[in-house]
Amino acid sequence: MPALAVEELAWGDLVPPEARDVMGSPQPTHDLSALADTLSDEEFGDPAVQVEPAAPVVAELNGREVKLPGYIVPLGINDDGVVNEFLLVPYFGACIHVPPPPSNQTVYVQSETGIKLEALYQPFWITGSMQVEAVESDLANAGYKIANASIEPYTY
Repeated sequence: MPALAVEELAWGDLVPPEARDVMGSPQPTHDLSALADTLSDEEFGDPAVQVEPAAPVVAELNGREVKLPGYIVPLGINDDGVVNEFLLVPYFGACIHVPPPPSNQTVYVQSETGIKLEALYQPFWITGSMQVEAVESDLANAGYKIANASIEPYTY
């Protein structure tokens, strides 16, 4: 059986076209020194509250092989200090320092290889079969899931 072609996605691709005008397109943050200035408590409220925990998703992404860049929010860490269960989000600090992004901008990921805990400050490419599936966690709800993901560092 031939391997499926991998489709490189941007975060805006996870928002249905009819919801893009309402939600706006997420802007990635690469200048971490400006993060505190742009994400104040007055602007976003309590960092623990997800703004849209049931945001609309793109059903057509279900079952497609995708590659998506983002930052890791750990959910599970094994005895070797490897994060093998996490949320993939479009910007650094989501769910921890600032409110979680909408659920359609959050992907629940499982990976056997995982990522060393000390490497979580950099972005990664996550590749695997996208499932359109709501997943709840203590930190945020995700609208998508990738199991058995492969992981590689993202370079600008």
